[in-house]
Amino acid sequence: MEELFAKTSNVSLDVFVTKMIDLGISVGSKILLAIVVFLVGRWIVRRLNKLLAKILEKRHVEASLSTFVKSLVNITLTLLLIIVVIGVLGIETSSFIALFASAGVAIGMALSGTLQNFAGGVMILLFKPFKVGDTIEAQGQSGTVREIQIFNTILATPDNKIIIIPNGGLSTGLMKNYSREATRRVDWEFGIAYGDDYTKAKAVIARLLDADGRVLKDPAYFIALTSLGESSVNIVVRAWVNAGDYWGVYFDMNEKVYKTFAEENLNIPFPQLDVHLHKQAE
Repeated sequence: MEELFAKTSNVSLDVFVTKMIDLGISVGSKILLAIVVFLVGRWIVRRLNKLLAKILEKRHVEASLSTFVKSLVNITLTLLLIIVVIGVLGIETSSFIALFASAGVAIGMALSGTLQNFAGGVMILLFKPFKVGDTIEAQGQSGTVREIQIFNTILATPDNKIIIIPNGGLSTGLMKNYSREATRRVDWEFGIAYGDDYTKAKAVIARLLDADGRVLKDPAYFIALTSLGESSVNIVVRAWVNAGDYWGVYFDMNEKVYKTFAEENLNIPFPQLDVHLHKQAE
């Protein structure tokens, strides 16, 4: 009886060990195959992304659309690769896709802001209120557009800071585009002291504008007396320049007016307070 029990135990143990070994080999082979599929898939995804980038570059696709499409295709291919790897592991992909879809609804409700940013990115690419390289001001920030991604737009400031603005608010809020038009108007306001010759000051400013080749002749510049301030006679100056020359002309004109007014004996006033002392009779 003991011998029979021992033989039965040995047989059961052998069967169990055999099944565990078979299971380990089966699971291990699936995991190994899944790893190989993932690595090969990632290589293929990278190659496809590079191929897409070359095609977009060859067709001279606008940089704004190019970065958006590359980002979208990369995310889509990665999700497909994950589904394939799950199928290789033996998990029923149809059930997984159904579960993924159900989870997607819940996640979509939780990430409504993210979906709004995605929709905003699509709207930006469709209506093109700005493109890569434009200088814009939006959401209280300003800078040059470096990238338009799926969910965000990347700005670079003049002092080399990176600003990330969500596309949702960017597509629906107020935005200024300083690069859309080829020309811009530069505005100044210069003051001269009371008693100075306004006609002479106007002629000096006109001479400086005529000497600057960056100032456009059409539309013509405009000079006028705009107001009589508390301590100065204020002259408004408006001139049109190419958009790229805006800041150069603005700063150079300030410097030239300051130097030339001094040479022409035209005084640039500053706030003053006259104090009169009266001696009281004893």
